Amino acid sequence: METDALTSDMLRDLRADRPYPAVSLTMPTHRREPGNAQDAVQLRNLLAEAERRIDTDPQASRQDRIDLHTQLERAVADVDLRHSMDGLVLYATTDEHQAWTVPRHVPERVVLSDTFLTRNLVAAKAQAHPYWVLAVAADRATLWSGAGDTLHQHEGNGFPAVAPEGEWDVQHKERVGDRPSTFSDEDTRSFMRTVDIALTAMLSAEPRPLFLVGLAEAVALLQEVGTAAIAPAATVAKGGLTDGPERVLLQELEPARAALAAQETSRVDTALDDARSRRTFAAGLDEVWEAANAGRAAIIAVEEHFQPTVRLADGHLTPLSGEPEGGWEAGVREDIVDELVETALDHGTEVVFLPDDRLTEHDRIAAVLRY
Repeated sequence: METDALTSDMLRDLRADRPYPAVSLTMPTHRREPGNAQDAVQLRNLLAEAERRIDTDPQASRQDRIDLHTQLERAVADVDLRHSMDGLVLYATTDEHQAWTVPRHVPERVVLSDTFLTRNLVAAKAQAHPYWVLAVAADRATLWSGAGDTLHQHEGNGFPAVAPEGEWDVQHKERVGDRPSTFSDEDTRSFMRTVDIALTAMLSAEPRPLFLVGLAEAVALLQEVGTAAIAPAATVAKGGLTDGPERVLLQELEPARAALAAQETSRVDTALDDARSRRTFAAGLDEVWEAANAGRAAIIAVEEHFQPTVRLADGHLTPLSGEPEGGWEAGVREDIVDELVETALDHGTEVVFLPDDRLTEHDRIAAVLRY
């Protein structure tokens, strides 16, 4: 699975307590040759290390070990390294397994605990700027889930929505000398209300920026009869795209997405400048880390590829260079930004990823503080 498919409900389930040992495996992968040639070997080595850890864990019963080996093998079998991204995350308990590919570097790690290690998924999802696309016509509406430059159709929760047979009468619309607008037909209005109800539920369960795609008349009617689509991130006035394809939808959305990204960067720049003048500002990894853990950060801005390795000791972070000694148990964190992002989101903090070199003067990470 890819992180654009990660919903709030799925994440809540992943973060729930589980019987020990719940196993999390993470490793970096490569999108293309020649780097991806080594991914299969690295994955088998990581699996062997996980199995060794399980077999030597005194808290794992013999049956637990057998079941965990089985679930881990199934998780590995679900992985298609020909379509890798930047990281791989595997989860397994005695009765379940999951495999996730993420568009963000993750460290190589095996963790046995009573919960899954979710911070790499959370950070990757936040960095991908997920969004919804509603493609609407008088007789059909489809919902698309986007993250970065990937897009796929969402099925379920009322989508795709199709007008019941009889509500879409092209012959009636084209009758000579009598061309009442399809969009003023009461059956079409009723269909649009159905779309609005389904869209409202989706935006409530999974809030994201919404892009509307459709003829101006269809979009206007949807906004007239409901509330979910009144204030979209942008509208693309083009019909015939309720069935995509993804490539064409992305092409049509590109200018609107670029404009939204520019607005977002400008908004965050202004918020940081205002925070500096009010002295409610933090910069640098250690300061922002402290603010995030205390729940004091309202907004955290971080450069997209800022992923330093640090040592965590006594609540403070010390940057490391070269090959770190001691590993996870000694406080070494190769994904400290991911951990910070997950912690911040738990406190209701807005996390924004900005282009590289945008925060150079602030050591690549900064925050607007609540107090």
